[in-house]
Amino acid sequence: MGIYIGTSGWSYDHWTGVLYPEGTPPYRRLDFYTGRFGTVELNAAYYRWPRDTAFASWRKRLPDGFQLSVKAPGLLTHRQRLYGPEGWWSRIRASLGLLEWKAGPLLVQLSPRFAFDYRRLEYFLQVKPDGVRVAVEFRHPSWLREDVFGLLERFGAAYCVMSGANLPCVLRATASFVYVRLHGPDGQHLYGGSYPEEDLCWWRDRLHEWAGMGKDVYVYFNNDGGGNAVRNALRLRELAGA
Repeated sequence: MGIYIGTSGWSYDHWTGVLYPEGTPPYRRLDFYTGRFGTVELNAAYYRWPRDTAFASWRKRLPDGFQLSVKAPGLLTHRQRLYGPEGWWSRIRASLGLLEWKAGPLLVQLSPRFAFDYRRLEYFLQVKPDGVRVAVEFRHPSWLREDVFGLLERFGAAYCVMSGANLPCVLRATASFVYVRLHGPDGQHLYGGSYPEEDLCWWRDRLHEWAGMGKDVYVYFNNDGGGNAVRNALRLRELAGA
């Protein structure tokens, strides 16, 4: 059981002077990041799934106890809309296996154009390889149904708790772990703004509640503009004692 707090991605030019010293080359950014945080969400995998050599390299570079969560490829989640997932599941299992004990959950973010399809999601979870922890982020409101929450519970998949413009903040724990993505406090635009202290204190209390239930909790700030994600994540870590 643990509380893991980090950011969605780590290699941003505009984090120079916020997290990275001036002149830090891109290949050294991860080293600075792991000195401050114990987890990160690999968003780049959505656009291009990394080679196995990259996963093996991360296993060697990441410190003991670090957790690397990975975003599922967009070809699977947005283009195929989870259809025919067997090939991708085989590749994902092999890649995450290279991380060994440093592998965090797999984030499966569905397209906002992908409406409720119980059977499609059920089959996707049925053929999921053992040992791969999955969190599902629903962007279409039609998925917010009790039978969907029940389906996630049946397969031990986590409902991704969200905060952000026009996104429902539903506090549901459907697995042995909780996965939270904080996309920014702005009510009109995603990925911007900085969470005020009172919001961070509210989230601290929620994290402690879930941890008190014996669940691992993963929290990722995605409001990267201006380095807000870094500052918010560091402050929430301090508040939560993570």
